[in-house]
Amino acid sequence: MKFGLIGKKLAHSYSKIIHELMGYPYDLIELEESELKEFFAAKDFDAINVTIPYKTDVMPYLHEISEKAQKIGSVNTIVKKSGGRLVGYNTDYDGFVYMLNRAGISVTGKKVLILGSGGTSKAALAVCNDLKAKEIIIISRSGENNYENIERHADADVIINTTPVGMYPHNGKSPVSLDIFTKLQGVVDVIYNPLKTELLLQAEEKGIKFTNGLPMLCAQAVYAADHFFEVCPEIRPKLAFSEKEPLEESIIKEIEKLCTNIIFIGMPGCGKSSIGKAVAEITGREFYDTDAIVEEITGMSNQDFLHKYGEAAFREKEAKIAEEVGKKSGSVISTGGGIVKNPQNVKHLRQNGKLIFIDREIEKLSLVGRPLSKDLATLKQMYIERLPLYKAAADMILYNVGTVKSAARAIVEMLEY
Repeated sequence: MKFGLIGKKLAHSYSKIIHELMGYPYDLIELEESELKEFFAAKDFDAINVTIPYKTDVMPYLHEISEKAQKIGSVNTIVKKSGGRLVGYNTDYDGFVYMLNRAGISVTGKKVLILGSGGTSKAALAVCNDLKAKEIIIISRSGENNYENIERHADADVIINTTPVGMYPHNGKSPVSLDIFTKLQGVVDVIYNPLKTELLLQAEEKGIKFTNGLPMLCAQAVYAADHFFEVCPEIRPKLAFSEKEPLEESIIKEIEKLCTNIIFIGMPGCGKSSIGKAVAEITGREFYDTDAIVEEITGMSNQDFLHKYGEAAFREKEAKIAEEVGKKSGSVISTGGGIVKNPQNVKHLRQNGKLIFIDREIEKLSLVGRPLSKDLATLKQMYIERLPLYKAAADMILYNVGTVKSAARAIVEMLEY
């Protein structure tokens, strides 16, 4: 059995992980456009998926294209049938519908802005048409409706981003600002790395329903596997992934766990680093400590750096590190006690992270090597000032009253890892 994904740049693709969760080998095959003809002439596969930028380019090589794929104008799944006939399908459509339904975002009777005009945009357009959107506007860089005049569509109900703007490693960018959209009810971003793009962080802050592209990615893979069964029915029994929930949901949860950073915030001396290292050991993840990274970069202890250059200079270094570690996936990250003082730091950490506030009695906080925690009175005042910031940023709170090992085990249980 030969299954895989063809595309131009696949280093950060999750497709191999997703398909192999379903029980069969799956390869990532990077091709240049000039190599497509030779690849399809060889037909050295049983079934493949297709990603950007080849969802349209592959169509001339196929003997048959499903009605849905023809309507959309792009193909993301190809199976080799008897006699070597290549048949193309589009499972992005159904994956897109699954993603909308899962997020509770309706386009029926709504004005929808679709950002981008590529292959995924075509699937989004077809879905929105079939679901009876009232009005659909395609926003492109140079079309009649573009980013320079997007204000004319400030009455949009739903925004769907199909562009790569904000995708790893160019995190923190957004194709539009949501401030001008006063009627917005839903935001969809087909990007899944990071899990929360700048666009989605804006939506979250405004209390607007949103979804990333991970549900679409996982669902379309499950539907693609249905086509794989046509040529290799023997793989079907291996799909008993979970009997308690749909296969799509099982896979989404597994990928979310794999990609989400476990991030610790809290007062200096509350045990973030020790607990973080223990959690990293239990889960087999890489561990990062923002305070330790600052020391590595500056070549001196944080205490000496603060004494020599002051807190403002330290926070500047810390902010750059927060931006970089926030891009990581599937790591354990311990942060400095004051990292939450900068809202932008919290944004960087939230894009791929679940933030856990480690709370501890002030009297039990360590003062050793804590340059900003000189005495108990200073520590108490600091706690009063920072507590609202910790609570606002946290997804979970753990009261650290026991040992490091017990705290680590409790966190792993809370996260269901």
